Amino acid sequence: MRNWLLPEHIADILPATARQLESAKSAMLERFRTAGYELVMPPLVEYADSLLLEGDTALEMKTFKLDDPYSGKQLGLRADITPQVARIDAHLLATRTGVTRLCYAGSVVHSRAAGLTASREPLQVGAELYGYAGIEADREIIGLMLDTLAGVNVEGVRLDLGHAAIFRGLAVAAGLPAEVRAELFVAMQAKDAATVAMLTADTPEPYRSAFLALPELYGPVSVLEKARTRLPSLPEVELGLIQLKTLAAELAGSVELGIDLAELRGDLYHTGLMFAAYAPGWPDALARGGRYDNVGRRFGRARPATGFSLDLRDLLRVLPERGAAFGIRVDARHAVAAKERIDALRASGEVVVVDYLGESPEALYCDRQLAPAVDGWQVVPF
Repeated sequence: MRNWLLPEHIADILPATARQLESAKSAMLERFRTAGYELVMPPLVEYADSLLLEGDTALEMKTFKLDDPYSGKQLGLRADITPQVARIDAHLLATRTGVTRLCYAGSVVHSRAAGLTASREPLQVGAELYGYAGIEADREIIGLMLDTLAGVNVEGVRLDLGHAAIFRGLAVAAGLPAEVRAELFVAMQAKDAATVAMLTADTPEPYRSAFLALPELYGPVSVLEKARTRLPSLPEVELGLIQLKTLAAELAGSVELGIDLAELRGDLYHTGLMFAAYAPGWPDALARGGRYDNVGRRFGRARPATGFSLDLRDLLRVLPERGAAFGIRVDARHAVAAKERIDALRASGEVVVVDYLGESPEALYCDRQLAPAVDGWQVVPF
């Protein structure tokens, strides 16, 4: 029996890679901290109805479910940390009435891989801002996302901007049933024009033409002017186009920009501005985010919210390599007698390795040793 085998799209992280990931994670969380974001650590497992947002079939399909022997209720392994952080803001931090900034880093588990090479256990790192509905909050989150990618040496970033409210406004105005809307959302994500046409075959004009136009409305910022001529004048559409134009003007010159009105490749809970960062050499977005106002309503408090997240594993090939620090070898015969000196060295940040087998310095990754001296214990080079 090959009991060392792991499930498909699940992998161990070995020492050198684990060191890279942990160092990068720590640096990202420190960046968030200095911007005022407080760290939270939601549990890996919760009751499924807390993890699954109403109508978000894509999130539900990604979520592993299991029975709780204590309560008899259905549990879920989190597939996305954002809904958990929304729960924390709405319930556990409900006494805070102003802006709340929260960040996190942890594994999520997907029942299905997002792609052929994708892990089913992404290491999700992100930041969320609650309590302010203005576009300035979205601008802050986007800036933090771009700074985070720059901090791990991602070059040539292109930022695509979209707006979920445009799709939502059209769906409501067209009277689409919830199930059709969910299917259409997935088709828009894939820019599957044939499926969009099929799903909207009975949709009245001008909404059918608008849905057919959305996958084609991508490119430079000038696409926004084309959108005004191809989309009906609904409040949600007008607001979306204004916000996109404003944000594009603010970001001009600081990052390569693109507009994609079918950029809906988040989850169905998004309600407004959406954004995704791409870079040469990666087939999919490296980080993405957007506005998801009022998701906390189901937890007792509706609040404006915006945020972003990334899978740190996706960035492995650009993360700085963190070689193990050369250590100090201690012969096992001396370990007890030298304990006080060993403890002091370790407290100062040194790596001290007890050698039980008489191994070589190279095998132990040590360049010095702890040797007895007249006045105690001395660190000497090999």
